[in-house]
Amino acid sequence: MIPRRAKPARRIEAGGRSLFIHSLPRYSLHDLYHYCMTISWPYFYLFIAAAFITLNLLFAGLYQLQPGGIANQFPRGFLGAFFFSVETLATVGYGDMHPQTLYTHWVSMLEIFIGMMSIALITGVTFARFSRPRARIMFTTSAVVRPLSGEPVLMLRAANARNNVIIDASARLRLLQHEVTAEGTAFRKLYDLDLVRDEHPMFVLGWTLVHKIDESSPLYQRDAASLEKARAQLILSINGMDETTIQPMVARHVFSHQDIHWNHAFADLIYTDDDENDHVDYQRLQEVRPLPPRRD
Repeated sequence: MIPRRAKPARRIEAGGRSLFIHSLPRYSLHDLYHYCMTISWPYFYLFIAAAFITLNLLFAGLYQLQPGGIANQFPRGFLGAFFFSVETLATVGYGDMHPQTLYTHWVSMLEIFIGMMSIALITGVTFARFSRPRARIMFTTSAVVRPLSGEPVLMLRAANARNNVIIDASARLRLLQHEVTAEGTAFRKLYDLDLVRDEHPMFVLGWTLVHKIDESSPLYQRDAASLEKARAQLILSINGMDETTIQPMVARHVFSHQDIHWNHAFADLIYTDDDENDHVDYQRLQEVRPLPPRRD
């Protein structure tokens, strides 16, 4: 027996990790809408162009099955049938070439129906892609652990790049790490990290999120080495309502254990000039500064 060839693995990005997926079915017609919504704009238009050309080639072959079915066909042969198919599918109808046999009338009627439905579907998907709400929330590439009011805290920061109002914004922070049970079973476990303030009534500029590392925290008495051993990740998600479009928006960022700076602090975004004017400098969003070493 000839062994069956394994299907090629598909690479995806999940939670900041690159994974190779095996033995899953590829995209089908049932997932066509999801596929069109997730690919980039250039690939979307390339997909539409490829479908347009393929459909016209198919109908051009159908027209060629009956020679002489297209009146005033120019140029003669398959190329003329292809151009007639383009005019029919787009419902342009210049009037020079037209069907003159019953068979060609039936084929052109089918193509016009497919063309009308295709235009409606492409228009709908294009509008859905264009009108899909996107949150322009910037996250820091780093998280910091520092003392605050005598207690160790984990701090993360986000900023609203649109500077509009995000109503009733809420944030969730989770810790994902690798663990091994007493029986030797390895799995990924998720912990919720409570935030000092997990809601913001009007998220306009910046938002510093704070998690207290007390005895109830999964990060209690943890250090960089233990987080690296557990391959820990921090997953921060923010959602809210855009006041301009009245649409919900969601943003997510994943921090690796390598992104956590211990005994560091974020630089201040807001400063006041000599004229007592307040400024917000987003170039400082990613700045972290070391704190003096602690004796403990």
